[in-house]
Amino acid sequence: MLTVLLSAEPSQGAWGDKALVSYQQDSVVIHYQDEFVLRRIQQAARQLSAQGATQASLSGEGWSYERQWAFYCGFVATRKSVDVQWASQDEDEIELLNARRRSADWVRQVVNATPEDMYPEKLAQDAVAFLKSVAGDNISHEVLVGDELLTEGWIGTHSVGRASSRPPVMLTLDFNPTGNADAPVHACLVGKGITFDSGGYSIKSSAGMVAMKCDMGGAATVTAALAYAIEQGLKKRVKLILCCAENMVAGNAYKLGDILTYKNGLTVEVVNTDAEGRLVLADGLIKAGEMKAPLIIDAATLTGAAMMAVGQDYNAIFSMQPELLRKAQQLSELVNEPAWPLPLQKWHQNYCPSDYADTANSRAVKGGGMGGASNAAAFLSRFVCDDSRWVHFDLASCFRDGADARWAAGATGLGVANIAALLLQ
Repeated sequence: MLTVLLSAEPSQGAWGDKALVSYQQDSVVIHYQDEFVLRRIQQAARQLSAQGATQASLSGEGWSYERQWAFYCGFVATRKSVDVQWASQDEDEIELLNARRRSADWVRQVVNATPEDMYPEKLAQDAVAFLKSVAGDNISHEVLVGDELLTEGWIGTHSVGRASSRPPVMLTLDFNPTGNADAPVHACLVGKGITFDSGGYSIKSSAGMVAMKCDMGGAATVTAALAYAIEQGLKKRVKLILCCAENMVAGNAYKLGDILTYKNGLTVEVVNTDAEGRLVLADGLIKAGEMKAPLIIDAATLTGAAMMAVGQDYNAIFSMQPELLRKAQQLSELVNEPAWPLPLQKWHQNYCPSDYADTANSRAVKGGGMGGASNAAAFLSRFVCDDSRWVHFDLASCFRDGADARWAAGATGLGVANIAALLLQ
């Protein structure tokens, strides 16, 4: 067990005064003598993990809640389990850290799994099992599989997933701690659960496809966010909708030029089968509207354009309600999961035009053209009930293709605490 201390003073002697970490006979000291304290702590933890450390005991002064969590984010590894003993002596703070760890670890577990092991039905099953482990009998659920989706009118999820030998799935999960079957729904969470994305007939390159097991990051994030909110004392009814599919190529795959007629009557021309996430989310947003929830939150690894706009340190957020957008950003700062608002206006809905349908699912140019993240969000807005407050998370920061100075390769869990905080408002 490696004892880890904090110091605001520069390192001394042979380590040099710029060293991030110095080593003593029986401990390690992290030096954070600049303004980016949390980033430096996380970077130091990543350095220790890369050197082979798997057990750490945080000790001494200066370990706030945020600093302990930053250390854990850097210390966690892709291919090995780690153990961190928190410095805190406050039982409530320890439980909060453990709850956050359980949710973040679950996200890593399901997102980092191979696409052979994590397929639509398995993702739905794992989400139900995880939430039942947290909330027990307060959880009930319904799963629609394969052609059952067509029977219920969920054309987007079925179309995207029908080419796979493993059928598409829509999971609807009900967290109802009130005990009242007629209790109003406080919020709906909608997650994109594309367990593997080949791009369909708009096929990706090998380099662009290799990490596409992460394309169910939105489903994992909203599931873990609900669990984390429950562990923090959420007492309101929340519905979770996961739209899960493998986007594959086969003779029965959906094609460019197809027109999908959604349950709300809106018609969509498919001009890019690699813009599939918005097609499945449209089903989830319609279903959320049917539940009359005053708050709808969706999350998805939706566009490369969001990553180009905000990089991998931020999630991009969108809403047509400025107050809700400000609240989402404020909460992101509070929980140290940076999020940044990108433009979204009603007229963005006109930026994916079609001569054959009410709208296209993208624009037939590379990357969806300029403003691609805003155009994708505007597409989603067409399926949101006018009476609901809605915020969309484009999860630019939820996955790393490879390890960097602060993160191990794979899922980061960023977005979980931000969405949980919105549920708890």
